[in-house]
Amino acid sequence: MAEQQGERLQKLLANAGLGSRREIEQWIRDGLVQVNGKTARLGDRALASDELRVKGQPVKQQRLTGSERFVIVYNKPEGEMVTRNDPEGRRTVFDRLPKAPNGRWITVGRLDINSSGLLLLTNDGELANRLMHPKYQIDREYAVRVNGDVTKEMVRQLVNGVQLEDGPARFEEVVESGGEGSNRWFHVAIMEGRKREVRRMWESVGATVSRLKRVRYGPIILNSAVKAGQWRELEKEERKALLAAVGMQADRPWGKVLRPGHRHAKRKVHGSANAARKLWKRNQPKG
Repeated sequence: MAEQQGERLQKLLANAGLGSRREIEQWIRDGLVQVNGKTARLGDRALASDELRVKGQPVKQQRLTGSERFVIVYNKPEGEMVTRNDPEGRRTVFDRLPKAPNGRWITVGRLDINSSGLLLLTNDGELANRLMHPKYQIDREYAVRVNGDVTKEMVRQLVNGVQLEDGPARFEEVVESGGEGSNRWFHVAIMEGRKREVRRMWESVGATVSRLKRVRYGPIILNSAVKAGQWRELEKEERKALLAAVGMQADRPWGKVLRPGHRHAKRKVHGSANAARKLWKRNQPKG
């Protein structure tokens, strides 16, 4: 009997690459998902053999039965939006990305228009959900240029925790990374990704962030071979590390976005905070 119940609907659709679990849960709340002709509700389960529709469109069975998993790293430039469609017509990250071979690209977290750096994208909604969920404690690391005199007391406050309008927040680590006077670079690590959280934390202690670049997400770091506006596929060891970080098994084959014979920027690196900082110092931007 339990086998016939299937999987939670949002998990089944997320695994098929239709969106993250959070997105799909909202679609279910909005009455946009049907199972065998009936409007679904949160908590419903389904089988891959069921007739599913999302926003009126049928979901093909081949998408529900174990499609390949794809993950890419994109180096987002400043000025790009992390959205599929911008009402103001601004450039989005999807303008430069290849089409996902299966499903669609799901962004793992966001970067605001004035921020740059590492953005992970995958067609695996369950993987995306776990990478963003606080339960799995995936840290993000940023290189931050700060205007203003940063004192030891300010750093102490940021590590111990500050109060923001949407709740307390703290950096796991703050490491000075160069610069002079009132324009100094720091590397900061944080466990969550609330809207403009890194900028707001610095502002809470009286400093202003003039540049913000994400250089690491969990075990994946932005290596120097991937220039702004470029992307690359994960190396074999990175794939293993990413799944291990969120307790997932290699239960689906990994797909390659690029066909044999094509080239893209890649370099083997170890996904650690020290590795990210060494790369940063080697390629520190001017000014």
